[in-house]
Amino acid sequence: MQIKLITDCDIPEVEITVRCREADAEIASLMAMLRMQDRKLTGEKDGALHILNPRDILYADTVDNKVFLYAAKDVYETPLKLYEIEERLRAHSFVRASKSQVVNFNRVESVRPDFNGRLSLTMQNGEKLLVSRQYAIQIKKMLEVN
Repeated sequence: MQIKLITDCDIPEVEITVRCREADAEIASLMAMLRMQDRKLTGEKDGALHILNPRDILYADTVDNKVFLYAAKDVYETPLKLYEIEERLRAHSFVRASKSQVVNFNRVESVRPDFNGRLSLTMQNGEKLLVSRQYAIQIKKMLEVN
């Protein structure tokens, strides 16, 4: 397999072209991974539907059976279930923090131990989130700490 990177300041966005003799299982897997990197979310705010980039989302939270996406300054309601967000965005470092929250770990500024084996996360916007004991184990493994 040959891999080439060609930079061109005249193109408006990244373009990826896969050329192959035949589209086998390996190529299908590669294409699926590439598509995962370009996943977008939709969220409603003030009656308008917004297209959101996963890297702009700090976390997702459920309140009264509704799921909300929290960006640095805005909050959007999404029709997706929390488990769907977790599955779709796992490749973007989204991890479960509690039964009602999924966190973008790339947007965590600091992690601090809390009472009863929980963790306290400080997000890049200064907001603090608690990680339940059940999910703290997974995050500690990600950080390679005990």
